Amino acid sequence: MIKKVSFGIILPTLFLSACMTYDPYSGEKKVSSATKGAAIGAGVAALGAFAANKDDDSRTRNERILKTATAGAAVGGGAGYYMDRQEAKLRHQLMNTGVQVERIGNELVLVMPSNITFAVDSSNIRPDFGDVLHSVALTLKEFDKTQIQISGHTDSSGSDSYNMMLSKQRAQSVANVLSASSVSAQRLVVQGYGESRPIADNSSAAGKAANRRVELKLIPTGA
Repeated sequence: MIKKVSFGIILPTLFLSACMTYDPYSGEKKVSSATKGAAIGAGVAALGAFAANKDDDSRTRNERILKTATAGAAVGGGAGYYMDRQEAKLRHQLMNTGVQVERIGNELVLVMPSNITFAVDSSNIRPDFGDVLHSVALTLKEFDKTQIQISGHTDSSGSDSYNMMLSKQRAQSVANVLSASSVSAQRLVVQGYGESRPIADNSSAAGKAANRRVELKLIPTGA
């Protein structure tokens, strides 16, 4: 029992320590989501292999455990690694554009504030932001194993019905640019939420500006 527990702890630890990286934006040492998934997968697989082959001689058992752990690491880290690569590319592309890139588990969220995307009370994309969306589309085409949820949001000014309409129109405008840049329309889900999902207090100008936004959520589907 002691050997089984030790091996199950040591193997994931080796995976983690071998794959520590530095975040180029914060300078902090971290372990990627893919590596965490791979370590967990490796540990679980290794323990299973140990239990299933406990009567083998030690050399045969160790070889089988290592092979099984490698397979488990691939399963555990696949989607995470795929999204890690996409995240790194998008962060590089969107640096200094005003677009925020957020990582939530294996999902990516691109937050696009209205001050760089749309004029006040308009769903027409600003010409300079069109170039940014075209560059995003290149990455979305490269990493095509994701669903793209495009959601529009407004502040609390105006009626609920008008805000809902405007938020849908803005989300659709973004979808239209992506489609025109050869991102498959089958991957796009367009939603308008109006003022129903604020991320800041609508009582201040700064809060209202933060709430006026379009978000792209990238969800892995087959990595």
